[in-house]
Amino acid sequence: QVLLVESGGGLVQAGGSLRLSCAASRSNFNNYSMGWFRQAPGKEREFVGGITWTGGRTAYADSVKGRFTISRENAKNTVYLQMNSLKPEDTAVYSCAADLRPYSTLVSTSKAGYYYWGQGTQVTVSS
Repeated sequence: QVLLVESGGGLVQAGGSLRLSCAASRSNFNNYSMGWFRQAPGKEREFVGGITWTGGRTAYADSVKGRFTISRENAKNTVYLQMNSLKPEDTAVYSCAADLRPYSTLVSTSKAGYYYWGQGTQVTVSS
């Protein structure tokens, strides 16, 4: 089992930046594509972005494309979500997740493609 722990959330003004981290408890996390999802109050959990296990491919939701960047540092068993030009509508609980299958060369945009989930970290963007 892989345990995922997010950090880096907080309160920021519109236009500001935050960097979220997702640390995995085991080194074999490096074999899995990783995704970031978010859930705002009263809304469904939605895909934000993802990265393959090699880091060679990334994918983003249209709403964050050009503002958010995903990266990973396998030596530290950590995935990052750099969020720039934040907007009030980015306010949500952000969670990271590990793909259901190891060594996937694709980034799943569906919740069903992920098996391990973190507890999430709150991001609040004030206007």
